[in-house]
Amino acid sequence: MKKVSISVFQNPDTRDLPLPSYATENSAGMDLYAAIPDHLTLAPGTWEKIPTGLSMALPFGYEAQIRSRSGLALTDGIIVLNSPGTIDADYRGEIFVVLYNAGEKVFLLKRGMRIAQMVIAPVIQAEWHEINRLSATQRGTGGFGSTGV
Repeated sequence: MKKVSISVFQNPDTRDLPLPSYATENSAGMDLYAAIPDHLTLAPGTWEKIPTGLSMALPFGYEAQIRSRSGLALTDGIIVLNSPGTIDADYRGEIFVVLYNAGEKVFLLKRGMRIAQMVIAPVIQAEWHEINRLSATQRGTGGFGSTGV
């Protein structure tokens, strides 16, 4: 598996929290932790911007994708609202996670809880080449549901 070196800064008041890490040898995502002072409640149908206490310098040509944790989604209905969220290589601010409670009960979020996962991925930028007509395909302009149910 390819590895990339990433410089990370951890806010002094969150140094008791672990840095993002992979749970297993072949994990694609690293866990992110809630860097809240103590705890907060997230009512059903509401969302909050949760700090992680981390800032990083991604190498150019990479992005970080912030995704929901499957366990929180399944057991409590807690998801990353704008999943996947994108952190660009030129962003140097703190990483925040927008958590949404899609469940039916109040969720208690505690300091140090694993709240999301972060995937580091290469980025390809497109260059547009404007033309007068696109090439034909068997599918053509068939959109939603055009290939069957």
